[in-house]
Amino acid sequence: MTTLAFTRRHLLGLAVAGIAAVHVPAFAQGEFPTRPITLVVGWAAGGSADVLARIIAADMAATLHQPIIVDNRPGAGSNIASKLVAEAKPDGYTIMLATSASHGFNSALFSRLPYKPIEDFSPIGQINTSPGTLLVPVDSPFKSLQDIVDAAKAQPGKLNYGSGGSGSSQHLAGAQFNKLANVNIAHIPFKGSGPMLIDLMAGRVDFTITTGPVPYVRSGKLRALAVAAHERHPAMPDVPTFEEAGMKLFTDNWYGLVAPAGTPTPVLETLNAALKKTLTKPEMQKQFIDQGAFPGKPTSPDAFWAFVKKQMPEAAELVRLSGAKVD
Repeated sequence: MTTLAFTRRHLLGLAVAGIAAVHVPAFAQGEFPTRPITLVVGWAAGGSADVLARIIAADMAATLHQPIIVDNRPGAGSNIASKLVAEAKPDGYTIMLATSASHGFNSALFSRLPYKPIEDFSPIGQINTSPGTLLVPVDSPFKSLQDIVDAAKAQPGKLNYGSGGSGSSQHLAGAQFNKLANVNIAHIPFKGSGPMLIDLMAGRVDFTITTGPVPYVRSGKLRALAVAAHERHPAMPDVPTFEEAGMKLFTDNWYGLVAPAGTPTPVLETLNAALKKTLTKPEMQKQFIDQGAFPGKPTSPDAFWAFVKKQMPEAAELVRLSGAKVD
């Protein structure tokens, strides 16, 4: 009797253990991913962030053997996208293109954020850095940075600069420009960099300071006057830095990947390994340079998060000095 009872309990235990094993999440069994991943981008299609996201997504998808679908959720300086991802299920199937706006400037630009940049996310890895470049229409009368400053001082309030939206890196760079040059150039926010660049090429916007300029410059659609970096960009060696042109304006825009807080470590490691593989490919490095970015260096999730935490107070100070504000 005792032996029979033990046997039944033993068999029941094995059955329960078997059921539990069936329901162990795929990532715990080393099978992540088993279905498509969504990469949320807080900016409109056609802009530099969107282009970068699609380049990264396509290459990582090949490594992970699952599609990575780019989902554009523009608005409120990427706050809409950030909130969506912060509240998503932490299983690795919803990730986000984090930027120096979403996890840097926004904390100082907005009086209230619908998400917590550090607490609500888990790091995957940094992609690259991309300085802003001052672009004007190809038939613009402005041939140098000083031409714009002189025109702005001669006719206060007449000139304008475009951005991908209030709180975007272009908005912040333009506010810095106004402050450093002591001028009043009007800000025109668009719903994304793509629409803004269309109006810039059509001459309805006087200039912008944005990332991803190389394709437009090489095609002759726009003219670059200055790069907001500490050194000239390898794809545009004839374009001076802002400092060389007489203004100490720098924009350290960066991009990375994050997931919702609580995403399991094995999942983050799988995504990080795929990102690292992408970043080390020579053809990928060339694509970054061709887009106007500086080549990315693979980082661990922890190293990326340490970088973000270090950048946040620096970004806040930059916002304070620029005087830019969204609300």
